[in-house]
This record gives sequence, C-alpha cells and structure tokens, in this order.
Amino acid sequence: MLRGIPSTMGDDYQLNVLSLLRHAAVNFPRTEVVHRASDGEWARSTYGDEWTRVNRMAHALESLGVGAGSTVGVLDWNSRRHFEAYFAVPGLGATMVQLNLRLGEADLGYVVNHSQAQFVIVDESLLPIAEKLAEASYVKQWIIATDSPSSEVSTTLENAVFLEDLMSEQPEVYDFEQVEESTAAYAGYTTGTTGKPKGVYYSNRASYLHTMAITAGLKVGYTDVVMPITPMFHVLSWGFPQMAVGAGAKLVLPGRFSADDMGAIAKAFVDEEVTVANGAPAIFSGLLEYIRAQDTTPDLSRARLISGSTEPPVSLMKGFRDLTGAEVIHAYGASETTPVVSVNWEIKPELGDLDEDAAWQLKRSQGIPVMGVELRIVDPTGEDLPHDGTSMGEVLIRGPWITQAYHKLDDNAERFDGDWWKSGDVGVMNEAGYLKLTDRLKDVIKSGGEWISSIDMENSIMDDARVLEAAVIAVPDEKWDERPAAYVVLRDGESVTADEIREGLLKTFAKWQLPDTIEFVAELPRTSVGKLDKKVLRSQHLGEDAS
Repeated sequence: MLRGIPSTMGDDYQLNVLSLLRHAAVNFPRTEVVHRASDGEWARSTYGDEWTRVNRMAHALESLGVGAGSTVGVLDWNSRRHFEAYFAVPGLGATMVQLNLRLGEADLGYVVNHSQAQFVIVDESLLPIAEKLAEASYVKQWIIATDSPSSEVSTTLENAVFLEDLMSEQPEVYDFEQVEESTAAYAGYTTGTTGKPKGVYYSNRASYLHTMAITAGLKVGYTDVVMPITPMFHVLSWGFPQMAVGAGAKLVLPGRFSADDMGAIAKAFVDEEVTVANGAPAIFSGLLEYIRAQDTTPDLSRARLISGSTEPPVSLMKGFRDLTGAEVIHAYGASETTPVVSVNWEIKPELGDLDEDAAWQLKRSQGIPVMGVELRIVDPTGEDLPHDGTSMGEVLIRGPWITQAYHKLDDNAERFDGDWWKSGDVGVMNEAGYLKLTDRLKDVIKSGGEWISSIDMENSIMDDARVLEAAVIAVPDEKWDERPAAYVVLRDGESVTADEIREGLLKTFAKWQLPDTIEFVAELPRTSVGKLDKKVLRSQHLGEDAS
C-alpha cells in the first residue's frame, strides 16, 4: 500500500450506520415512518420518534447484557422493531444477525449456532419457530417483540422477556460511543441450495459506503417515499432501510405479507405515494397481476421498481409502464456484495437511438457497476476477457463492500481470487460497460460443445404475454452431453402449445438449441428467498429425491 503526504481531514472519524439515523432525526425529524402492525393496520411515526425508540432499545438491550462483541439475532418481518434493531444493535458495538425465517429448521438452527447468537429478538407470530430453535441452540435470552400485552402472549421459551415492556422503562437518551468502523454491524447467511449456509459479515464502514453509493445510484432524495418489499432478513432488504434514512426519505414498512397478499402492498403504493420499492420479478409479477384485476388502475408514474434476483421479463417491464406508468429498473447483487453491484438506470447517450426491441433488451440486463465496484469477466484459466458483448466468462467482483472471506470458514480459495470474489455467475460486458449475465456456472447448458444460456431462453419464453414464468435446466443427453428442458407457467385462462413456445424461441435461438422437453406446470419451485430452485427441477426431471 502506497503512502503519500498525510491529509488534514478527519480520517479517524468512524463511519457508523447509527449516524445515518441520527442524521435523519436531526434534519428530518418530522418525516414519516409508516409501518404495518401485526394486526394488519397501518400506523405512523417520524424519524424523531424512531430515534427516541432506538435510544430506548439500546438501553433495554444493554440491560440484558448486549454490548460490544455481542451477537443479536432478529427473527422478524419488515416491521418497525426490525427497523429499529438495524440501528440500536450496531450502535452498541454488537452485530445484528439476520435470521431467514423461511430457511428449514436445520439450516436456521445452524445459522443461530454458527453465529453464536446469544440474544434473539423474535416477533410474536414467529414464536413457534423460536421454540423449535430453542431446543438445540445456545441462545441465552429470547426477546419477544409484540404489540399485544405481554400477559396475553403464551410461549414455552425459557429466559424470555418482552421488548416493549423493557423499552417503556428506559430513558429517551442514550450516550452512544463511537464504534470502530471495521466492526461488523450486520451478519447474513447465504441461502445456496448446496452445503451449509455461509456467513457474510458486513462492517459499519462497508454498510455506510454502500448506502452512499446506492442513494446516489438510484437518485433517492428526501422527496422520495421508499418501501422495502424485499425481506429485511435477507441481505438487509438490499440496504433500502439505510438508504431511506440517509436520504431523509419517507419510509413505508409493509410488515408481514406474502405473494398472495398483494392487495395491501398495492394500496400502500397508492395511499403513501411510494416512489422507490424493491423486489424480485416474482413479487412484481404478482403485484402487476393484482393491479390488472382491479376495476381502476392506479397512477404509479413516479414509482421506480428496483428488480433483482433474476432479469425482469420485458413483458413485466412493459406491463408496468403501459398500465401504471411505473418504471422497472434491474439491479444486480448477492449476499456477498451487501448486495448492490450494478444498476441499469438508463441507456447511455453514447449508444444513440436504439430501436425499441434493442432498448428493452439492454434495459433488462444487469447494467453499469455502481461507483466503488470493479468487475472482471474471466475465462476458466482466470484470464481477462474483452468487453465485446460476446466473450462469456465468470464475473469477478471487488470493492469496499464486497466480502473477502466467509465467517469462520478456513478454506475460502474456491470462491476468492485474492481480493476478488468469484461470483459463480457467467456473463458478458459490452463496450459501453453494461453487464449481462447469461447463466450460473452450475446452470449453463453445454450441448455439443456449445453453451446455451438458460437465462436468455427463460426470458425469451416469457416475452410471450401469455406466459407468467419459465425455467430452463440442463438435462443429460447421451449424444449431446446436455440438452435444455423448459418448464412453463401460463397466466390464468391462457393456452399455449409447446410448438408455439419453440416457434417464439426461433426469433433468438437456433433450431438446434431449442428445448426437446417443454412441460407446462402450475408453479415453479423456489428457494427461501424466492429464487428459482433449479436443483429441485433437475431432481424432479430425473425422478430423484430433491432433498
């Protein structure tokens, strides 16, 4: 590391996530935080109110023994108290561990024990999960979050206390000390379909810098209204709660909801005039279908829907634009990247006037790396490939909020090359700097010595407005090594034949690349965070147990 002339700036000032909320409380004390309570009703507070509650929560947690070096698990929905824990826990120099309530019992228990969570905040509705975890965990204090009177809550948990009761007894001001910025503010665990979950620990510094980058990259300011739809227990809802706070934007917390509960989400969009929200295509597709079924169509022309997980289908992007005026913007990231790596905000002027089809195809790609992130596309030997839009290789990523190791994992060599994280994603980059993923290394279809992109094929199938979802997997073939097989979910009331699917694919694929097998199914299997679970599809295709 090179050193030059020392600066005269405050380089010892530590970047803490708590200071984001302090900024909002001081400068935007009357800006609203709208939250959905456990009974489904919406309530309102302000950043000034939330700062006071975070101070009370810090006192309450400290009274239980939480301090520097402690780990505090949170098992909750996108709730008010979950939001407050985002700041109270790291404000004490402790680490907040995200507990994915959709993980299986064994994996969730592994996360609790591997992270050595000594304290767990659990929403009342999730007590059955906590009671199961308690049988085989080392948690010494369970902290129940509930809107109900504690006398009405029944649990078999030992060493349980009630958060609101504790907070009501505490002072409104806590004298927070400055926390060393390298301290892990948060911890999350990957939800891969193979092996045990792997721990990623996010420092205060990384989270703070990530907040600054996405606030600028998504052009969020204090006139915006932000709704984190992505679960707050998964990659910190992509940093959207911190982004809203840092920008001083109104925040809408939807509480507990499911893909079958789009009515409340749609109503909140309209009533609260939401301008920025995040989610996967599966969530936004459900939202669009709900809106289509209504008698009146809301005006969402100010809304920017940040879509991650997989490329949004053009039909989804067009559907929102044409029906509501909302814009779907694709973003890319992972648990290991805090998570935002790139955003496809708009088309660069240097690309000139693209025809409509070319423009939509570009907009569905992963976009431009945000400031601070570097990308490489490498071949199997690790050599860099040109940015020509066709040279396909693994995506390597580094930056100030990209992890360089997994927590308590001795051998990280498989997923890291020095300070570069090996994403396992296969992609290309064009001359204008737009990243486009073509597959996962484990999912790319190798047929007759040529690669076929399962992602491109899925998106091409979903370009048919009659198709709701599609998944393409590689299946063994004696002659060609592998061949594509497609699974298709149709919209309600629609009818499509396999030959029509193949005919549509001929617009972008050669005849030899078309899937031999096309099956129409009612739904597709998904992981705990809503991603397509192709491992299950492959197992089902081969008639094997997917467990």
